[in-house]
Amino acid sequence: MVSRSNIAGMVRRLALQGPGAASISTTPGATRDLYHGLLDSFLEAITNVFPKVTLLLLKLSRPVVLAGSLAVSSVGPAAAQDRIAFVVDMTFYGDNTEFFNPWREGETLLGTEVRLFLDIDFDAHVTLRGGLFGDHRFGDDQNFENVRPVLALHVKNDVTRFIIGSIESGTRQVGLGPDRLGPHGLLPPLQRESLAFSRPDEAGLQLTFDTERFEQDAWINWQQLNTDQNREVFDTGVRGQLDIAPGLPVWLSYQFHLVHQGGQLFDSGPVGDSWAGGPGLIVELPAGVFDRQTAEVHGLVSRDVPDRVMAKDADTGFGLFTRYAAEKGGWRAHVIAWRARDFVKSEGDENYGSLREDRRLTSLRHYFEAGLTRTFYPAEEVGLEFSARVHRVDIHHDYSFRIVAKVDFDIPLKVPQRP
Repeated sequence: MVSRSNIAGMVRRLALQGPGAASISTTPGATRDLYHGLLDSFLEAITNVFPKVTLLLLKLSRPVVLAGSLAVSSVGPAAAQDRIAFVVDMTFYGDNTEFFNPWREGETLLGTEVRLFLDIDFDAHVTLRGGLFGDHRFGDDQNFENVRPVLALHVKNDVTRFIIGSIESGTRQVGLGPDRLGPHGLLPPLQRESLAFSRPDEAGLQLTFDTERFEQDAWINWQQLNTDQNREVFDTGVRGQLDIAPGLPVWLSYQFHLVHQGGQLFDSGPVGDSWAGGPGLIVELPAGVFDRQTAEVHGLVSRDVPDRVMAKDADTGFGLFTRYAAEKGGWRAHVIAWRARDFVKSEGDENYGSLREDRRLTSLRHYFEAGLTRTFYPAEEVGLEFSARVHRVDIHHDYSFRIVAKVDFDIPLKVPQRP
């Protein structure tokens, strides 16, 4: 079976030891049974009408926010025995890209992200999260480049999880490889993976599904409010895969991502959209001498509209993404080949795009990448990933390397039982 992605990473501590932690149960009672029945009905309703929910996530963000607020307001009294855990989630990163080509400029990102928060489990279905997020860049005169609150409500059952507030993104797991380490695990042409370091904290709405044959992650990340100085900015996307042939190692994959700039309160700039996405196939190959071998192919379509007033001048492009990866004993090697025409996508890795840094368009693009990753787990709470890549960007040859360390643990706090 094809290895499943980290949608299950919504569960705490997956970054280091994987899903499967048991939920905390509560004392049964008539009131709680009624509450659980209402909650299960709510989540079942979401599951049954998921295509409509996804459409709402992509087109009608404000009504979805209202719907999520109404769902949260239905939560009943706290359980007789609550569970509180103090959680430490730290990521140390060093990312160096030596790019000397017309499409993407090289940069060095070196720093630490930290989230310190309390998880309050009202029962097996509802968790309230509150704390602080900080991002410190080494060499910066400021102690922290960003300091933000971590505030979220998680409503979940065995299949689905709905989050309003601080959503799950950024570096959630080591060992995936640098080409799959983006904020939501999207393909690099849709969203460059270095955003996991340069924009690690996201807030909005998130809805995930996770079963043996189907998994999906859909989200809205609100980046900027509409003011008299700026347009509102948000990005929204969906990533999923479906087991289309039970018993065979073949999965249908699909990904879509949209960056929108607009807003009605203030006319403070152009209204624009940039989106791309498409279907794909992921195949688990015979392992042979390796632990795992996978091959995948994705067909993508893009459309970039910087200003809807000038929509007739928008760029529509196409791309074909292929990737092969082999893993053995903590090592992972991968090769990527990409061919595209007029492919332009905001937040996408510029090495894959047709738009140069000087804003000129190179219609036909070719990109190749080969990388090697080594992952260590020196302690249960610590993971280390070292990777190096070579890049062939049309006729240009570049290289990059990355170090990521993940520290993730929680400390249960005892709470006196209510009388």
